[in-house]
Amino acid sequence: MKNLKYIIPTVLLTIFMSSCNGDDDTPEPVNEEEVITTVLVNLISDQGNVTLSSIDLDGDGPNAPVLDVSGNLKSGTAYAGTVQFLNQTETPADDITLEVVEEAEEHQVFYTAGGGLDAMTTYGNFDSDGNPLGTIFTLDTSTASTGTLNVTLRHEPTKPNDGTLANAGGETDVSVTFNLTIED
Repeated sequence: MKNLKYIIPTVLLTIFMSSCNGDDDTPEPVNEEEVITTVLVNLISDQGNVTLSSIDLDGDGPNAPVLDVSGNLKSGTAYAGTVQFLNQTETPADDITLEVVEEAEEHQVFYTAGGGLDAMTTYGNFDSDGNPLGTIFTLDTSTASTGTLNVTLRHEPTKPNDGTLANAGGETDVSVTFNLTIED
């Protein structure tokens, strides 16, 4: 009987502790999406440089992004390309590209030529697993043509992938489409 005085409270305490301790609903860390207001693409060649910019300071607000293309591309030319992602709602502007490069395994930039644009891109930088990142690239133009170049930054894409958005998965951080002309 004396032992029951100690056994019953011990059993009840054990049940109570295990029911409270069984809460394994630890919240997953939140990786807040960065605000990207600006996409800058610099294309450099011996035939001349071209800058593409998209500025959308109100984000998903009512105003459309302001797109600018500084000039036409030349046919048969290889352009060394870089892309930069900025948050210009902060002063000074926050260069999100630094975080994209730092977290290369979790990001990939996709370049899609469309609408008849006779151009092809090749990745110039990669993550630590050898998969494309794409903040550095080459744009090779072929013949005179007009069309579009879409630039899309994906967060947590499936890697490796076939280089197309359809196969990539993940979430789109930003997507911009520029109208381009390739001239002779």
